[in-house]
Amino acid sequence: MTESTENSGGKAPSLIAYQVRDREGKKGFFTRIGAAWPHGDGQGFNIQLDSIPLDGRITLRNASETKE
Repeated sequence: MTESTENSGGKAPSLIAYQVRDREGKKGFFTRIGAAWPHGDGQGFNIQLDSIPLDGRITLRNASETKE
């Protein structure tokens, strides 16, 4: 079990957090940096970041999508 699933009570995350760096004339470069789980009441998310980007942006994508 990974640290990410341990912090969520064993449930797989619903969203994956990526740092996205834009590249001139090319698609952005995605680096996985964390995950997010919905609150039980459906009114928000808990987000766990394993790193914080100093540049670029953070994008949340459905966990079923593969960007790695």
